[in-house]
Amino acid sequence: MEKVIRSLVKQAILDEFDKTQSIDTKMLLEKYPALAQQRATFVTLSLDGRLRGCIGSLVAHRTLLDDLIHNAKSAAFEDPRFYPLSPEEFKKVVIEISLLSPPEPLLYDSIEDLKSKVSVGIDGIILQKEGKRATFLPQVWEQLPTFEHFFSHLCQKAGLGANCLEHHPDIWRYRVEKIK
Repeated sequence: MEKVIRSLVKQAILDEFDKTQSIDTKMLLEKYPALAQQRATFVTLSLDGRLRGCIGSLVAHRTLLDDLIHNAKSAAFEDPRFYPLSPEEFKKVVIEISLLSPPEPLLYDSIEDLKSKVSVGIDGIILQKEGKRATFLPQVWEQLPTFEHFFSHLCQKAGLGANCLEHHPDIWRYRVEKIK
């Protein structure tokens, strides 16, 4: 199944370059029924070891097949932080796909309590407060390996200030299955 998912994501990006639709979704759904399940995914593109695009869904709201196609095209061509991927870059880009588990709320009464409930290096985190929300995939722990750095940067990403945990934001955690 991983090979099918990798191929599907690459083809979705290639189709966008050619303005074609070569993916036979009906055949794929018949041959691989798991693609019909509602799943949330992220597609991350890296070029020369640096982020080149990352778009995803936090909550499952469409089939795995549709989510993969949508997020692949969006990561390559619609991430507002980057210009659209070029065919030359596509030849060198590294694609990572993350299949997310459903987010579960983390109830906590203090920062220390939250720290005891978060699995560093394993949990993806969603943080929300006052209508502002941000997430970091578990892979971000590789760049921000401590609880303090991870949450400080996540708070800033949400636009809440580095110390937002002091104001008790809502927190959810999820896990990912990575496909490279």
